Amino acid sequence: MRSDKRTGLVSGTGLIIAALVATMVALAFPIWSYADRSGTGLDTLTAQTVPTAFGPLSALDREFVTRVRLAGLWELPAGQQAQERGTTPAVRRAGEHLIEGHTFLDARVRNVAARLGLELPNQPNPQQRQWLTTLSAAHGIAYDQDFANILRRAHGKVFALVAQVRANTRNSLVRDLADDANTTVLDHIKVLEATGYVDFDALAVDAATASPPPLTHSAAPPGPVRSPSSPVPVTPSSGYPLPPAAARPNPTATS
Repeated sequence: MRSDKRTGLVSGTGLIIAALVATMVALAFPIWSYADRSGTGLDTLTAQTVPTAFGPLSALDREFVTRVRLAGLWELPAGQQAQERGTTPAVRRAGEHLIEGHTFLDARVRNVAARLGLELPNQPNPQQRQWLTTLSAAHGIAYDQDFANILRRAHGKVFALVAQVRANTRNSLVRDLADDANTTVLDHIKVLEATGYVDFDALAVDAATASPPPLTHSAAPPGPVRSPSSPVPVTPSSGYPLPPAAARPNPTATS
């Protein structure tokens, strides 16, 4: 009888010890697994940031500079088109603001990119070219509606990026560019909404259902990156001109 009690006591003690060990492993595993992950937190920021004469330049900073250039590459033609096709003074006025704002921003971003040694794209990306194609196919009130909603949706997404960059960048050139971009984008949002064609319900649904950007699981190559392919100045088939081609940066610009 005593032997059975002793065996039960040992068995119970073993179960308790095993449970404690399992609990400690469960608590420790998330810490180990997180520490082993690449592309997260401070490690990612450090790995993707390069020094410049104007302060550290992060991967987000470089993305922002590129996107400012890309915005002008399709919004300038869109603004010129709106001045010609818009059926109301408000739509044509919005087109005028796009031209003025992105003419200014494009000159600014080309100057900043040259000083930071960044190479810029010289043609819109596939999504932006599709937007221009959609606008070119529309006429009358349908054009006004497409113009207001496509441009307003695009500006809303850029506005969020501008705020993030302005709040966190450590680079003085990028900070100044973000200030200019913030003023310009907000002005464009207001004049697009003033057309009376913006569908705010659709904007809210789009924001709520948008997929989050993919996680970065590995560090980006250090230093400012080149365009995926050699940039070639192009003109959309619609005949609306693009901004001036971005010059190849000076290799000593970041020294």
